[in-house]
Amino acid sequence: MELPINTFKRSLDGTTRYGCWAGLGTAWAAEILATTGFDWLLIDGEHAPNPLPAVLGQLQAVAPYDSAPVVRAVNHDPALIKQLLDIGAQTLMVPMVDTAEQAEALVQATRYPPHGIRGVGGGLTRATRWDAIPDYIDSAHRELCLIVQIESPRGIDNVEAIAAVDGVDAIFVGPADLSTGAGHIGNPGHPDVQHMIRRALDAAKANGKGAGILAPAEADARAYAEWGFDFIAVGIDISLLRQGALQTLSRYRDNQNDAGASRTY
Repeated sequence: MELPINTFKRSLDGTTRYGCWAGLGTAWAAEILATTGFDWLLIDGEHAPNPLPAVLGQLQAVAPYDSAPVVRAVNHDPALIKQLLDIGAQTLMVPMVDTAEQAEALVQATRYPPHGIRGVGGGLTRATRWDAIPDYIDSAHRELCLIVQIESPRGIDNVEAIAAVDGVDAIFVGPADLSTGAGHIGNPGHPDVQHMIRRALDAAKANGKGAGILAPAEADARAYAEWGFDFIAVGIDISLLRQGALQTLSRYRDNQNDAGASRTY
């Protein structure tokens, strides 16, 4: 059996790819998203209730579809990173990366010795297709994609060094945390924050790395696409569900109010 091709990694070619956050924490919901045509889906293990078995189920659910799965870890723990890779995650996003040293440690966590510290699971792991991929240890790194999140002013201060780390494939900007850390809570559009976002993008491009960002607001997403971001999350499943429910309910309640007003007269 051949090592699965990482379609997300191959898509970092300068064309903007649009994705959606998968935070509902179920394979059922993730598969529904995968049928809608998003280029990529972020299975969120940081803020969503996604323990390891739930992440595995979602990876399996979206596997038949064209939407490429990206898995976000909750932290930098090498043991957790090993588990996520072993269950078959090929694109990994790690939050709160502030220094090149942290980025280098993350690269080490995704590589087998002598190039890293990842433990060998062999036939126990879905990543090896239970030992059906004979050269997995030697070839796995070719189809792994490591995305580091820049979410703080400190991370921006070090972004050029972070982007230069060999083994980091892409930079992803977290506007909410970045704006909060910069003292502009709830205002990622502030000129200071926009300057930091642009600096992260420029650092990624200067080092031949991909650049991504979360931008649920359409105007923001279109602006970042014009800037040259390679992958943009334009939706969050939880928000889409809530907004759709509120809009549906409001149509009927508005009609009731209109009907009542008509009867009054």
